[in-house]
Amino acid sequence: MGALALLLAGLAIWLIWTGRLQRMTAKDGMALGAALVGAVLAAKGKPVIGAPLLIGAALFFVKQGNARARTRRRPAVPPVAAGADDLVKARALLGVAPDADARAIRTAHRRLIASVHPDKGGTEALAAQINAARDLLLADQKQKQR
Repeated sequence: MGALALLLAGLAIWLIWTGRLQRMTAKDGMALGAALVGAVLAAKGKPVIGAPLLIGAALFFVKQGNARARTRRRPAVPPVAAGADDLVKARALLGVAPDADARAIRTAHRRLIASVHPDKGGTEALAAQINAARDLLLADQKQKQR
């Protein structure tokens, strides 16, 4: 059981190191904490108290993993053909000229998304619009090159 406690502690450190804890909800954090406490209790010779905590946390994460897997399986939305009006709106949103190349589009996107990203206090909807505008303009650039 000591090895399990070390494994769970290593998992927690890895989650912190890779930044995955930024996307962790409060429930995920409580389940991870319960798993760590359960592993430590089981390692100290109290498996009657530690095992239910470990089992409960494991079931929680299995349930969460299945729920996340279902949301990832959504069918992809086919790209919509861009009209001239859509291109004008996308250029206005990113603040690029009509003759801007791909590098200028990417630079404008990076500058803008840095200030409105959801991690910086912006909204997901605005970030999605900015990303869609970049994708639309880059796709138009590729189409012009052909």
